[in-house]
Amino acid sequence: MNALARTTVAMLLVGAFIAGLLSATVGANWMDAGDKIGTPVKAGPVTLEEAAPTPSVLDFESSFISVAEAVNPAVVQIRSERVVDRPDPFSGTPFENFFNGPGRDQQPDQQRSQALGSGVIIRDNGYIITNDHVIRNADDLEVQLFNGEFYDAEVVGTDAESDLAVIRIEADGLPYLQYGRIDDVRVGQWVMAFGSPLSADLGNTVTSGIVSALGRSSSNLSGLNFFAQFIQTDAAINPGNSGGPLVDLRGRMIGINSAIYSRTGGNQGIGFAIPVDVVENVAAQLIDEGRVERGALGLNFAPISAALAEALDVPRGAAQITLILPGQPADNAGLREGDVITAVNDRRLRDANELRILVGNLAPGARVKLEVVRDDDRRTVTVELGRRAEIITANNGQEPVLQEEDDANPMADLGMALRDLSNPERLGFEAGQRGALVTNVDVSSRAYSEGELRNGDVIIEADRQPVAGVEDFRGIYRDIESGDSFIVRVLRPANGQVTTYFTALTKP
Repeated sequence: MNALARTTVAMLLVGAFIAGLLSATVGANWMDAGDKIGTPVKAGPVTLEEAAPTPSVLDFESSFISVAEAVNPAVVQIRSERVVDRPDPFSGTPFENFFNGPGRDQQPDQQRSQALGSGVIIRDNGYIITNDHVIRNADDLEVQLFNGEFYDAEVVGTDAESDLAVIRIEADGLPYLQYGRIDDVRVGQWVMAFGSPLSADLGNTVTSGIVSALGRSSSNLSGLNFFAQFIQTDAAINPGNSGGPLVDLRGRMIGINSAIYSRTGGNQGIGFAIPVDVVENVAAQLIDEGRVERGALGLNFAPISAALAEALDVPRGAAQITLILPGQPADNAGLREGDVITAVNDRRLRDANELRILVGNLAPGARVKLEVVRDDDRRTVTVELGRRAEIITANNGQEPVLQEEDDANPMADLGMALRDLSNPERLGFEAGQRGALVTNVDVSSRAYSEGELRNGDVIIEADRQPVAGVEDFRGIYRDIESGDSFIVRVLRPANGQVTTYFTALTKP
């Protein structure tokens, strides 16, 4: 074997030895067997220093600690007392008069009821924001600060529609929380909730979670708050947390904890906070004026049906105008019944309820820009808002209950029956009103689910043509091609008032 060959073999053997050594070391470490090949492993218990998190984890943990230390001194516990009538267990029973004797007169007719909630100091001279439902109808209010001091409080102003209230204690130089910006809040960001859940013994409890969703508004949530698009969070919120702040990791208030969605009455990871823009607006007005002024358009509106959204090529969150109040801002701006509003100040509606919320959080006199669809025309209309308190608004959506079930003119392929409108006054319409009365809507039909037609609706227009009765509707319907959609104008009586409702139907 020549020298070159011997050198090559030697290099291969050395390379194989080194590769084998590396392979054994890596494999042993991967299998936690480093001690078997000489890798040092310290015996004995693991110390805290050795198990300490990496600096990034410690920084993250320190953020929560810093926020808790900074925010807690501005969070208060609110205890309210109400005087309520003592229930009479014998009222309405045969024993009512038997126990109505001298001994009974010694029993008090009233008793005191106590409630617990939370609040946050927003000015150093003792102004505190909380929920209206925390202090509603309270006869006495007591506030406990983070340092344990107690103060009597007085009500500055309340606003039941936003479920917010401002109270004040006689103190100065207090720590207070700064407002954040709702535009800076993002789904997924970390947040912390503060308050006194369930018991006075649990004051200044801190929980953490993320922002689960923004802009939560619906007809159901309107029952909790008429003018807020809730922030949803999974930070633990329980009864007693109401009125406490929801803060970001910079220690800025981004909302006031207000409600939970629960099947058990306790936290199930779905909590709602009133957003900071609403809180700041309402608090400032209550402090300065003692009341809240809101703008209004002077119209009634309703969600649009899926069929109408498809026919007009508009989002399902759009709102259609069902009633224009004469002489009010919407009327003066040229809006009409049947117009569909798709955006307010360039903000597209995701839910029809947003129209009320966005407009209601503006001041009277503000100019609002509406994007409107009328037939096939899209336009922008600017409206100067009036005072909501001065404008009659009514749109509860209740449906009339009819006794008649006349199936004389069924529209089987549409899933409903029609008959001529007779005795209009008895059904809540003006004398002389004509149209095709909807009866017996099949709940499995598209007329019900997508067209949202209901028993008691009166069709007065179809495919942009007037409908005075069933025969008019039949004639118009006959000329529509199968598969085509057509717009229907409907009158709907509700709670003593008749509104105009537009939807769309598709001929099978």
